[in-house]
Amino acid sequence: MKLTAEQFVERMSAAEKVRAAKVEAVLPALKEVALQVDRDGSFYPGHVKTLSEAGLLGLIIPEQYGGLGGGLRDLAAATFAIGSVCPSTALAYFFHCSSASRGLLALEAIEAGLFTEQEIPLVKAFAEKVLYSMGRDGQWLANFASETVKSQTAAITISTKAVKVAGGYLLSGIKSFGCATGVADRYLVTASLEGYNDASGLCTFFIDRDAEGVSERQKWDALGMRGTATHGLILKDVFVADHDALTVPAAFTRCMQMSRGSFVGNQLAGIAVYLGQAVTIYRDTLKILTSSKFGDSDATIASSPMHQQLIGEMMADLETATLWLRRQLELETAEPEILPKHEVVKRWRLCKGQVAEYGFKLAVNALKCLGTTGTNNQSPAAKGLRDMAMALVQAFPAERGRLMAAQMETDGYEQAQFGVKAP
Repeated sequence: MKLTAEQFVERMSAAEKVRAAKVEAVLPALKEVALQVDRDGSFYPGHVKTLSEAGLLGLIIPEQYGGLGGGLRDLAAATFAIGSVCPSTALAYFFHCSSASRGLLALEAIEAGLFTEQEIPLVKAFAEKVLYSMGRDGQWLANFASETVKSQTAAITISTKAVKVAGGYLLSGIKSFGCATGVADRYLVTASLEGYNDASGLCTFFIDRDAEGVSERQKWDALGMRGTATHGLILKDVFVADHDALTVPAAFTRCMQMSRGSFVGNQLAGIAVYLGQAVTIYRDTLKILTSSKFGDSDATIASSPMHQQLIGEMMADLETATLWLRRQLELETAEPEILPKHEVVKRWRLCKGQVAEYGFKLAVNALKCLGTTGTNNQSPAAKGLRDMAMALVQAFPAERGRLMAAQMETDGYEQAQFGVKAP
């Protein structure tokens, strides 16, 4: 029997199948409370223990740091599989795993010679703290970078400030998005160091969940993906010791250069959550249609011409979304590289929107197929439609992605989060 993850990630290696089997083993526990998570609009805290004990909080952490040694293919497979049973948990899990980039990319940047001999010990110590926390220690990390304030030339403007004081830094600001607020063991927070007005001043800090000066923003009552605990943080003069800070100038931007894809290089695994949800919407809708019959005959609802037309559209939309994301995964993981980074990023800008829009279209047609019965908030169509709506706005809408791709094609650069230029 195929693993759930193999519906998306093809030609898995033996090691990848072993890691995917660990994910498969926790799916029943995650699915059991999925409707409760959505109904309550709250992350289920027991999932932290479930995922930690399975070693999955260290899924993409190298084995020497206590992790499972997986890569982007493993992460995309995991978020797809978890997304098929509880997309809220899958998205929160993705944001935890994205924290690994703060360690992995830093070590790669050291290996590439991007740091001086004086900087290397500081960068390496911070990177290893991230990796040991997620791997050996099995801690859940929440990654807080984005904020409410935006600018016309960047997707994220970091207004959270870090001021140097004796023995550390004082952080103040508001973080609007990141998942696992009040759930994670520790927060990774991006802030701008006082005295800098560009990306070279961006720094990363470890903050304890219960540290003095840390409070949670008002909990959201979201349309979909309701169990992600994504309401964000309020930081007021939070003290962070020197050993919990990475404040080497331009460290963040140097690390970013090491990712093959956009930004920190693992964003497609976040969108794989929605592809997993789209598969479930289609599967569950088809099951209802093929098992329900018209009241005046033995014919199934699925046999009507209208429903067959909608089923055909859903099949095509699901295949389209899957092929877009599979191709992007190939571009970001193939050895040797198929395309240079700026071409990979350009295609990611298009891919994210395609997966979101085709997945949402599938959910709309599922609702049409099920009629008024499908409007119950806990039905596969209604719940799926609400969850898939979040894909339309997460990270960036399809329209912005197409705009960025066109700008890269015509102007030779992308106006990305921190202005990463193409050759």
